[in-house]
Amino acid sequence: MIFSVENGSFAYKKEEILTNLSFSVESGEILAILGSNGVGKTTLLRCMMGLLPWKSGRSTIDGRPINEFTSRQLWRILSYVPQARGASFAYTAREMVLLGRSAHLDVLKQPKQKDLDIVERSMEEVGIIHLAEKKCTQMSGGELQMVLIARALTAEPQLLVLDEPESNLDFKNQLIILDTIRRLAKEKHISTIINTHYPDHALKLSDKALLLQQPGENKYGATAEIINEENMRCSFGVNVSIPDFCVDGIRYNAVVPLSIVS
Repeated sequence: MIFSVENGSFAYKKEEILTNLSFSVESGEILAILGSNGVGKTTLLRCMMGLLPWKSGRSTIDGRPINEFTSRQLWRILSYVPQARGASFAYTAREMVLLGRSAHLDVLKQPKQKDLDIVERSMEEVGIIHLAEKKCTQMSGGELQMVLIARALTAEPQLLVLDEPESNLDFKNQLIILDTIRRLAKEKHISTIINTHYPDHALKLSDKALLLQQPGENKYGATAEIINEENMRCSFGVNVSIPDFCVDGIRYNAVVPLSIVS
């Protein structure tokens, strides 16, 4: 499966937000979207999924425009994981995850055993089966984020879209989220698009990167080519160093902020 955006543009009234964006992600690939606050990262997610209409351009799945899919067809292919900002309803984790099967259920039909089995498997895949009966209103941010990922997986998607899944989490929970996303993309061959504030995370996680700058000045390509010192300085107004180092025979990169560009 190949998901693509072709020459996508969007504006609020007369203010151009996104201009002539083009990118694609294939099965098992991870694309990281980065950029400074207010540059349009969440707007891009909403446009590419059809939640906001493109001013021009289009989103396609295997070359077919997504507006040719019914809502039910589209949400069987695509799953969205929003930012975990706390739960408003006292669902248990199992009940919340079961909501992800909605696109596969007929109206007014009860879940079948197959649906319940998929819920259990999804919770096991992200390591939260021990939270099954815990109320979402009583969960930490990291626990709730994992529940939302499990919920998305129950749709058995080909494309997983995540909006800042690691924000507001401690180091350990950030690593759990990142490692889970990477493992699921590679083991289940799910195309994955992640919106993140962290260049370090993009280097660790993604195959491709899309760096949103001023409208019409975006950069897209292999992550190691896009996340460099010059691009970080231009996009974020910060001088950085990106050292390469080795731990236990594994090579890593880190984005080290040095100073604000004067």
